[in-house]
Amino acid sequence: MKLCVSSYGFYWTRERTLEGLFAVIDKAAEKGFDGIEFAECDGLTVAEAPLVRARCAEAGVKPVNLCAGGHFATADAEEMRREVENAKRQADVAAALGCEFLRHDAARGPLPEPFEQTYDAAVPYMAEGIRRVTEYAASVGIKTLTENHGFFSQDAGRVEKLIKAVDHPNFGALVDIGNFMCVDADPVESVRVLAPYARHVHCKDFLFKSAAEADPGEGWFATRGGNKLRGCVLGFGAAKAAQSLRVLRESGYDGYYSIEYEGGEPPEWGIRVGKENLERFLMNTEN
Repeated sequence: MKLCVSSYGFYWTRERTLEGLFAVIDKAAEKGFDGIEFAECDGLTVAEAPLVRARCAEAGVKPVNLCAGGHFATADAEEMRREVENAKRQADVAAALGCEFLRHDAARGPLPEPFEQTYDAAVPYMAEGIRRVTEYAASVGIKTLTENHGFFSQDAGRVEKLIKAVDHPNFGALVDIGNFMCVDADPVESVRVLAPYARHVHCKDFLFKSAAEADPGEGWFATRGGNKLRGCVLGFGAAKAAQSLRVLRESGYDGYYSIEYEGGEPPEWGIRVGKENLERFLMNTEN
């Protein structure tokens, strides 16, 4: 059982500076996490990364993953070149941090025609750019990942299609067990589809309100189908976390399970309680 935490959850209350990141690393260690992943850190440089790596070593937490942006759903050759080069730079940062993985986005909106209408039209472009990135990343010892998020590339079937199109052993999935709810998909069945490709896992949960109910107001966001979600402590919501974790364990996944907290409660409390729930859920999968 390898437990990780995303810096993203702590950043609700922390400045996005090097000192702020050091404070997050210290909190991850204080709360007993084995590893940490870095998100909202696109400005981090190769020169700064060894300082962060050293702080992790002092704290006793392993750098696991760097989450970065990216946009490969483009037919514009110059835009693709820029995106590929930026992702390569992020791979260099991930390597300097001592991470195993770089998760970069597949696409960001708004998308041009015909991509906004059909995922299939974008797949060859995304796959070509992502393959160039993962080939470079492999040369610096970094594996690359795509995550089910961002609405466009979020459904399990779409993510699987992209992974198969890239068709490279250095490229796999970061499976976020909660994010499938954003496209109104069943989390457990979606995890079952992507489990064979899982290299890293985000443990996230959402409260749910049907589109048929009254608008719950501030703090909620709409799914693709118009239902409403609000981030919450792992285990408090409707993401079926325990069942999804069992599917992953039964598939043979043995990597890190990372808390990515997006709840409305104080982050340090939400992360602590989520970690306790995660540990209990994982212990139960062994029975």
